[in-house]
Amino acid sequence: MAAMTWFPQTAAVVRSRRVRVWARPIAGAAILAAVVWRVGGEAFARGLLSIDVSSAAAAAGLIAAATAASAWRWRVIAQRLGAHISLPSAIALYYRSQFLNAVLPGGVLGDVHRAVAHGIDADSLAQAARAVAIERLAGQVALAAATAAVVIWTAPAFGPTVLVVMAIAAVVVALIVGAMSVVRRGRRIIRREWAQLRKGVGSGGALTQIAVSSTTVLACHVALFAVAASAVGIRLPFPQLIGISLVALLGAAIPTNIAGWGPREGVVGWVFHTVGLTAAAGVAASTAFGLLVLIAVVPGAFVLLVGAVRGRHAHGPASYGGAQGP
Repeated sequence: MAAMTWFPQTAAVVRSRRVRVWARPIAGAAILAAVVWRVGGEAFARGLLSIDVSSAAAAAGLIAAATAASAWRWRVIAQRLGAHISLPSAIALYYRSQFLNAVLPGGVLGDVHRAVAHGIDADSLAQAARAVAIERLAGQVALAAATAAVVIWTAPAFGPTVLVVMAIAAVVVALIVGAMSVVRRGRRIIRREWAQLRKGVGSGGALTQIAVSSTTVLACHVALFAVAASAVGIRLPFPQLIGISLVALLGAAIPTNIAGWGPREGVVGWVFHTVGLTAAAGVAASTAFGLLVLIAVVPGAFVLLVGAVRGRHAHGPASYGGAQGP
């Protein structure tokens, strides 16, 4: 009888909003603690102390270009969904969302804030949320495709382990989608969101713009990782550098981080080990990369401050001149 009472209580706890909110940062903290235990604190100190003015300036320029390209991608999708926004407003809000993602747990709260702010201004919260979701999905699909292509191309440098892990991840995603399609409600959700996805990116012109912007974003982040690796004294062959950089970005995209830290360092340390380098070197490069990103998205803090001073930060793009049509 006690066991029968215990199971519903456990299920209720697992389903509770508070548990879901805290589970991700706790998992990120556990991963970060495991990395520190494995490689020690020296690797983190090496990454933090390697940053100089030139690397910070390079990061600011690269992230500015990546932010503009990401905002352009977001605007293309939002316009097609009827949630209009001007490019300057999109850039300002994207900077703000990146800053919030960089300082808050989970790495997605900035995107949620961006969707809500834009939705209020555009008077279409549902479509604004879909635009952000599709924009982030487009970025992650481009990242996953580029990573798979580069790692397969340079497979001898990485060995079979990375390929096996990528194959397992692809199978897991396929199983999740397949499981959803078995349930009637899941099929209904998939059909509805697929229709919105086609609406957001369905035309050849929109796909071209999204592809160009996504390529620009990836190129800027790969270059930034090269800057970080160089700052800590690591020199890698160019194809290997691209592959490691893309794998690092995939690690950073795992939404169980603490202000961006945790899975990224674990993934980069692991992939450095697979290519014959030390995990500590990978953690140092990842730490430098994370600090450079944080420095480069500081303009988002300024955007947040300006909105707060004006007392209109909850109204999104209106704080920066208002959203405009095409």
